[in-house]
Amino acid sequence: MYARKNIHKILRQIVEEKAASRKTHNDMFAELIGNEKSRYRLTEEQVFDQIFTILYSGYETVSVTTMMAIKYLHDHPKALQQLREEQLAIRERKKPDEPNDWNDYKSMSFTCAVILETPRLATIVNGLLRKTTQDVELNGFLIPKGWRIYVFTRELNYDPVLYPEPSIFNPWRWLDKSLESHSYCFLFGAGGRLCPGKELGMVKVSTFLHYFVTKYRWEEVEEVEILKFPRVEVPNGLPVRVSKH
Repeated sequence: MYARKNIHKILRQIVEEKAASRKTHNDMFAELIGNEKSRYRLTEEQVFDQIFTILYSGYETVSVTTMMAIKYLHDHPKALQQLREEQLAIRERKKPDEPNDWNDYKSMSFTCAVILETPRLATIVNGLLRKTTQDVELNGFLIPKGWRIYVFTRELNYDPVLYPEPSIFNPWRWLDKSLESHSYCFLFGAGGRLCPGKELGMVKVSTFLHYFVTKYRWEEVEEVEILKFPRVEVPNGLPVRVSKH
């Protein structure tokens, strides 16, 4: 709560600076603040609430997914090798400093499969909050209109009927593209409330993995070695040491 107050203070200062400026700002903040052409005007509190939501949901989910993807790839050399081969193939057809584009991202079929399998197994988001707009009868139980429902999606991710061998890291299962469209797939929500940042989040993680596996190699070391801040030069890559601690 203390941190939220500090961020609130910073955001208010930004709003005041933008409001006093004669420049036109083409960014998300400017859109939330609105102008004379805006159809809807949000209050300051609503604007800040939206920013907090984007900061938290956009940072926490992507960073944890990235961390767990590295952990699973480390534990499964076969998956790491296939992902590295896919990314090296992209690198070979580009100039040394040429960045990836949308077509490169869309060609990362196995990388995207790894990203999808990671939140299924690690369950980055445990559930979804919804509100009934009408009475709903489910398996003989009546859920009255207006009730708030928390859908605990974690158990779905571990259902052996839906995902055979659910405790096993198996990104190859997601090469079947129809799996994403199943009604029980809630990795990014579902329906009209599907996460608006799904594609952006996957682009961010896949971009990180692209540069990480093509430019770095890493190995597991003991905690005592980490305390010595060791650096190890590796062939065709920069020195990286990752510890399970």
